[in-house]
Amino acid sequence: MPDKLIIFDTTLRDGEQSPGASMTKDEKVRIAKVLEKMKIDVIEAGFAIASVGDFEAVQAVANAVKDSTICSLARALDKDIDRAGEALKGANSARIHTFIATSDIHMKMKLNMTPDQVVEQAVRSVKRARQYTDNVEFSPEDAGRSDEDFLCRVIEATIDAGATTINIPDTVGYNIPHQFGATMKSLIERIPNSDKAIFSAHCHNDLGLAVANSLSAVLNGARQVECTINGLGERAGNTSLEELVMAVRTRQDVFDCDTDIDTTHILAASRLVSSVTGFIVQPNKAIVGANAFAHEAGIHQDGVLKHRETYEIMRAEDVGWNANKLVMGKHSGRNAFKVRLTELGVEFDSEESLNDAFRRFKELADKKHEIFDEDLQALVSETQTEASESIKLVSLKVCTETGEENTATVVLSVDDKEQTATAKTSGAVDATFSAISSLVDFEINLQLYSVSNVTQGTDALGEVNVRLEHDGRIINGQGADTDIITASAKAYIHGLNKIMAATDRAHPQV
Repeated sequence: MPDKLIIFDTTLRDGEQSPGASMTKDEKVRIAKVLEKMKIDVIEAGFAIASVGDFEAVQAVANAVKDSTICSLARALDKDIDRAGEALKGANSARIHTFIATSDIHMKMKLNMTPDQVVEQAVRSVKRARQYTDNVEFSPEDAGRSDEDFLCRVIEATIDAGATTINIPDTVGYNIPHQFGATMKSLIERIPNSDKAIFSAHCHNDLGLAVANSLSAVLNGARQVECTINGLGERAGNTSLEELVMAVRTRQDVFDCDTDIDTTHILAASRLVSSVTGFIVQPNKAIVGANAFAHEAGIHQDGVLKHRETYEIMRAEDVGWNANKLVMGKHSGRNAFKVRLTELGVEFDSEESLNDAFRRFKELADKKHEIFDEDLQALVSETQTEASESIKLVSLKVCTETGEENTATVVLSVDDKEQTATAKTSGAVDATFSAISSLVDFEINLQLYSVSNVTQGTDALGEVNVRLEHDGRIINGQGADTDIITASAKAYIHGLNKIMAATDRAHPQV
């Protein structure tokens, strides 16, 4: 039997550090439940001390998820560890992940601490975390640029103190695969008590090498990989979970380990995270991109038709793609609707939310002849998002004429009170945004506006993503509708609601 490779998902923590990817407590719980269904081993739910909102999110995920270990990040500080322990009280299985920087540049320029002080603080933090759980992970931050002798010293000390997982992070994405693999192998061989802990890799994608570095670490003894759905993460992102898992699963001739992941839920998780964060999955993204299993070249098409394995190394169905995407129509019933969404990894907290989603489905079915899985996921995300919004779109009227200014009149419900505004500009979307902005009392800067189709056809749902900036904070908003102007209004309003509900967060590494 191959070794077990533990999958540690940090979408809800490190993934959330992407500019604009902030998630609400309810959104984190929704994603965590899909991760649990995928059989993710460890879910890092957040950084409990960062804010009240982060604490409550970690607590909510710990209470909602029963089959995965729930983890909270904590700096090597007593207050951080105590807060993490408190947030994780309701978890069936809890882990505290504590870290301190070990590279010369971080110790000198950021921590202003000596190596001896760093070792002492690391040991102290692990011992304190052990008061809350036997499952303690320690990370020497910026290990990829740390002195190897010092890494051996601090890791040996933290294992003696009770750390059961040692994570080696390439925090700034500086390492190269053969180098990172060699470092992992050397640490495991040199540290006398390395057999008492599982070694892990946490790689960033600044040079586009996060997955390659992680795979190299696995080949050299790592038995846990920290990754995110869609490779989400700060800067250029983290190790892509779907790419890592499928590489190991596909190349069992190379790897002497495998994961327990139910890969059929990968696509559903990818789309949910994309919908919640507003980070669009590029069409040519491996595994989950729209073109991942598409064949344009005639030679490729001919080969696949004759024998799939000529040009496909994986089955599309194994990662959640369904060859027959048409699943629902206007005559479909409520139970069929619920069953199909359950298959897609969508669950409803109440009958009211199910009924609201089913009503939207019927409205969409009257506009579209064919309803695809992607349509269902888009409308459900919209339903679950709008339930907690204080600003809602009541109606929108847009008048356009060649050579004339465009006029947009919007009616919004703001805290259950209707307000109306009209704006005239050169573009229909610009006029719509201007009218909406006039009804809020804070300044908004539009940094990004993108449009994509959820499915194919002229009657397809249009999905709009906007990136808004307010007072130094970046927020993403999403909206979908068969009318692109309405989708734009929904996306803008979604972003405004996020800004209104936002709580201050402290970066885990500050």
